[in-house]
Amino acid sequence: MPSPSPADAPHTDLRHNGWIRHLPPSWRPYALLARLDRPVGCWLLFLPGVYGLFLPAGVSDAARWKDVVLFAIGAVLMRSAGCVVNDIWDRKIDARVSRTANRPLASGALSLRQAFFLLAVLLLGGLAILLQLPPICWALTPLALVLVALYPTAKRFTWWPQLIMGITFGFGAPMGYAAAHGTLDMTGLLLYGGVILWQLGFDTVYGFQDMEDDARIGVKSTSRLMVEHARLFVTLCYAGTLALFGLCALRAHLAGFFWIFFSAAALWLLWQGTHLTPCNPRRCLQDFRNNVPIGMLFALAFISGRLGLSL
Repeated sequence: MPSPSPADAPHTDLRHNGWIRHLPPSWRPYALLARLDRPVGCWLLFLPGVYGLFLPAGVSDAARWKDVVLFAIGAVLMRSAGCVVNDIWDRKIDARVSRTANRPLASGALSLRQAFFLLAVLLLGGLAILLQLPPICWALTPLALVLVALYPTAKRFTWWPQLIMGITFGFGAPMGYAAAHGTLDMTGLLLYGGVILWQLGFDTVYGFQDMEDDARIGVKSTSRLMVEHARLFVTLCYAGTLALFGLCALRAHLAGFFWIFFSAAALWLLWQGTHLTPCNPRRCLQDFRNNVPIGMLFALAFISGRLGLSL
């Protein structure tokens, strides 16, 4: 399949004009396979971990910020590993979808052997980060790895792959909470639930880009399932997120500064849901990307709510 031109496909997957172009040519396909050209996914994996790290009380500031650094590095490594796993599973499907046809495995720029080599390097790096976290995180990691390995199969068997994505990508929230608190209680689970709903919402928005291709090749998605009720569905997901995050803040007795940043994020999120245009791929991609600054506002809410200061 020919590569879509920028004019025809402004939402194409690959970005060759950023910092990737400064890499040696032989390295570029690896960076593209790991999605290093598009850090949005790293942020959306990392930020829930920050919420979890700052939600519980009784933790030193130095310990929290040390773990923030570890989670940031881990998010880049594990998001990249997840992308490699996803593209290994989906290489034949990707070759038939205009947005993904030029991904390294789908286009043949990299072989399966090269992809597995990169995956091994990324997982070894993730292991090095994991060993610096508390043992409870070691116990949770096998479940996270199973989710990462199975997520790409969801679109083949269920109309809810975006929900599976939320369960997988949102796992940083309980990991962060457990790392800080030493255990995983109801407050941590409520946080996880809120993150899952948030990610279900914005990944459904993301999936609206591919509905025609998905329908043509028989790939299931929550986006296709909910397209007739897109605004209502996404808005309800976001409303559930806000309700659970607010409940977490009350249970954890966060300071009043939490509600300042939380309110700003809430207004932006609800505006996005109520003004959604699923038939506009460019707009859907921008709405999806806007969840990074929205997520940063949530992070500021949890950080300032726990530290008791305005950032």
